[in-house]
Amino acid sequence: MLTKLEKKILASIQGDIPITERPYLEIAEQLGISEDTFLKNLKDLCDRGVIRRFGATIRHQKSGFKANAMVAWKVDEKRIIEVGKKMASFREVSHCYRRNPNGDWPYNLYTMIHARDEEACRKTARKISEAASVNTYLLLFSREELKKTSMQYFPHED
Repeated sequence: MLTKLEKKILASIQGDIPITERPYLEIAEQLGISEDTFLKNLKDLCDRGVIRRFGATIRHQKSGFKANAMVAWKVDEKRIIEVGKKMASFREVSHCYRRNPNGDWPYNLYTMIHARDEEACRKTARKISEAASVNTYLLLFSREELKKTSMQYFPHED
């Protein structure tokens, strides 16, 4: 069971989080609680598994990048951590995560590359491939930016 405060905290983080030096302080003040109380409750919700992950959405077209490619990589599972760290270290990469391969789709590691054009994405993928010694990959280019919204589990209460 969730307390009324926990539900308010969850409602407050469902949408966009303020881009400020101390976003949690700003949210806590809106809820009428201290930043410390907010953070302790947030940590507890994470520890209990109520919150499983925080995600960031980058609106890459608005940030000046004209080309974006999701690169699907086929990586030996014994090397997945090592390779993932190496790939994530590239400044052109905003996301790097592992997924289980499925049926005829053998790819298990994914990176999102942002660049000024598609050729620059391809060049970065080649550099990553060489640095990580992974030769089997596929570039999937973004053709349009779809509406990105967060799940709404709890309504905002006034």
